[in-house]
Amino acid sequence: MRYIENLPHTTRQEDHVRIPMPDGVHLSARIWRPVSSDDSPVPAILEYIPYRKSDLSSVRDSIHHPYIAGHGYACVRVDLRGTGDSEGVLTDEYLEVEQSDAEAVLDWLTAQPWCDGTTGMMGISWGAFAALQVAARRPASLRAIVISSFTDD
Repeated sequence: MRYIENLPHTTRQEDHVRIPMPDGVHLSARIWRPVSSDDSPVPAILEYIPYRKSDLSSVRDSIHHPYIAGHGYACVRVDLRGTGDSEGVLTDEYLEVEQSDAEAVLDWLTAQPWCDGTTGMMGISWGAFAALQVAARRPASLRAIVISSFTDD
């Protein structure tokens, strides 16, 4: 694997961002974004998964997410309700509350001063299927999804 160190944008990482849901629960996010997004807003790409942003998968994040941010996007990893550092209870997979929470996260992202009002979603496995379900709801800001290794039944 080739490691690329020189990216078009300098990035910053915010490790523990709390995103409020309409019912008062807070979801936990880690955000990578270009430093320049303070003055020039960028699209936000959401990865929405139950795999705990603070556990072993954080090693993978340290490769992919800064790379995406270094190319001019805010890359946002959010723990699902009841997983990782997020509040609440996860009672089953792919429930209505999971999808409505994702829409609330997209709305929160577009309200941030560093976001240009457009979003995308990415995911593998659970995150891929979650992105597919959210895209089917047609959130206003969602422009694209990049997904792999998921089932559709």
